[in-house]
Amino acid sequence: MSELAPLISDLGIITVVAGVVMILFKWLRQPVILGYIIAGIIAGPTVSFFPTVSDTSNIQIWADIGVIFLLFSMGLEFSFHKLLNVGLSAIIATVTIVCGMMTLGYLAGNLMGFSHITSIFLGGMLSMSSTAIVFKSLSEMNLLKEKFAGIVLGILVIEDLVGVVMLVVLSTLAVSNQFEGMALVGSLAKLMGFLIFWSVIGIFVLPTLVNKVKRYISDEILLITSLGLCLSMVLIADKAGFSSALGAFVMGSLLAETSESENISRVVQPVKDFFAAIFFVSVGMIIDLNVIVSDIVPILIVTLLVLVGQSVFGSIGVLATGKPLKIAMKSGFSLTQVGEFSFIIASLGVSLKVTDTHLYPIIVAVSVLTTFCTPYMIKLSNPACKFVSSHLPEAINNWLIHYTSGSTHFAQHPSDWRCLLKSIIVGTIVYVIVCLGIITIFLSQVHPLIQGYLEGWKGKLVSATVLFIFLGPLIWAMIARKNHSPEFRRLWANNIVNRSALVALILVKMMVGATIVLFAVVRLFNVASGVAWVITITIIFGMCFSKHVRRRSYLIEEQFSANFQNGGEKKH
Repeated sequence: MSELAPLISDLGIITVVAGVVMILFKWLRQPVILGYIIAGIIAGPTVSFFPTVSDTSNIQIWADIGVIFLLFSMGLEFSFHKLLNVGLSAIIATVTIVCGMMTLGYLAGNLMGFSHITSIFLGGMLSMSSTAIVFKSLSEMNLLKEKFAGIVLGILVIEDLVGVVMLVVLSTLAVSNQFEGMALVGSLAKLMGFLIFWSVIGIFVLPTLVNKVKRYISDEILLITSLGLCLSMVLIADKAGFSSALGAFVMGSLLAETSESENISRVVQPVKDFFAAIFFVSVGMIIDLNVIVSDIVPILIVTLLVLVGQSVFGSIGVLATGKPLKIAMKSGFSLTQVGEFSFIIASLGVSLKVTDTHLYPIIVAVSVLTTFCTPYMIKLSNPACKFVSSHLPEAINNWLIHYTSGSTHFAQHPSDWRCLLKSIIVGTIVYVIVCLGIITIFLSQVHPLIQGYLEGWKGKLVSATVLFIFLGPLIWAMIARKNHSPEFRRLWANNIVNRSALVALILVKMMVGATIVLFAVVRLFNVASGVAWVITITIIFGMCFSKHVRRRSYLIEEQFSANFQNGGEKKH
């Protein structure tokens, strides 16, 4: 009989230790994440009292898979409608927290002797709170229906999105090992293009597809298909130069807009629980207890920074949106822990070999301490608010009362021009990104296949025909969009000056559409600019005057709107 592979024996040790520790932590009523980390320490190489894993590199593979399914599950809970419904308060508070904690973490890292890039990673880790810990604490304290709880959960939704962006930004900084403004801007632009393109395509395709095959779907098919889509998007993200975690999160958020999102979350939950457990156990396995003992001072300093920094910046951020001091401080004091994204950021630094070796055990120890402190910090918010109110000068107290009672209305009444321009600019950007994405995928994947069967001009003509069948409705929609809206008609009827500006606006949209077509024509036919423009203008006029293209454009927009609205109604 062949010898048992180390991967199987190591996995057995991990699951047994994790199971025993989890039972103990359940009895002690402590968070499961802490139990997994403790199990990792016990199963890791630093503890010799128990059987330990023999090959940690194999376990790292399982941990990477754990990150994928953890982010996939977080995406399923994310939803674009949640993002739209969190409100301006959560966005302002999140920006305040992330900017404040990033700065605080960077300065603290420099003072503790960490490298420049390690200090940036530390700032990123300290700015991410834990959705799981906060939700569990608020639930156990029966506070989920409190007004501040809604604000806190909204902040955590925005932080999830910020965490995904941060993975890309930190990866860019880690690769260049220095701050290069243009490289960072390029990476962010590429990220936004990736997110917009796949979000639009996903919302249009996935809900429609799920509704058509819904009667054939069983739990088994749903599980296999969902995981297959997740790993497919992981592959696409990797090919595009992004992390696997980003791809998993994107696919999760897209499936969250389908009618089967709740069933997907249910069938995927055991898979996510298993691999997430492996990930958090692997976090504990990397910890060296000797390092924690020797770094106890930095651990306590960073813990204090999290408790104080999150409380202060969270309170200021919520207070800035016009919320009363009591709600602001309850919100800030609820976010005082290091979250799951912090471990993923730490793992990123370790995998890229750009962070100091001491940082990983420090952030894990800080997570343990801050998690234990979370319920007590929430309870401390009330006496802290009373203390602050009683010690603030009367003038500031009066100003706060006036500000929070009269400055809570962010809604404005924008003019017709502002509404029209905002809608056209946003719509044009989305259509341009989708069109360029389709062109890129078509030229890299489909066109070579067609050329393999039809060489020369025949293949190019077939490719052009297929490509513009897809692009036609999108370019027509971009050009015609909002040309008959109520704002457009009111402005047109108002005066002749408006009419000149509106005509110019339509011409600008036509030029944008023509530029997209020109780009595709040049890439396909490699012809001179004059000939390319003749072909482009012919195609544009053909699109604009084609009833078939116009009808397909309306159908696409109606289908997209229906899918998006149905996702929102389902969530409510």
